[in-house]
Amino acid sequence: MKVTVDLAKCDGYANCVAAAPGVFDVSDDTGKVIVLTGRLDEESSQGVVEAVRDCPMRALSVEGPS
Repeated sequence: MKVTVDLAKCDGYANCVAAAPGVFDVSDDTGKVIVLTGRLDEESSQGVVEAVRDCPMRALSVEGPS
């Protein structure tokens, strides 16, 4: 599973951080989401799917098998 962030859409609500804290964080410099890891285990994959679903700006997407 590959996580993609559209930084032009991200407003830094941090719903993704709440759903998958080991995968996402919010940059202190930009206030936008950053992806912390490219390797997702089964547990973090579930959090990422939740983060994509809960993003109010629809700034996140995933590709590949979950």
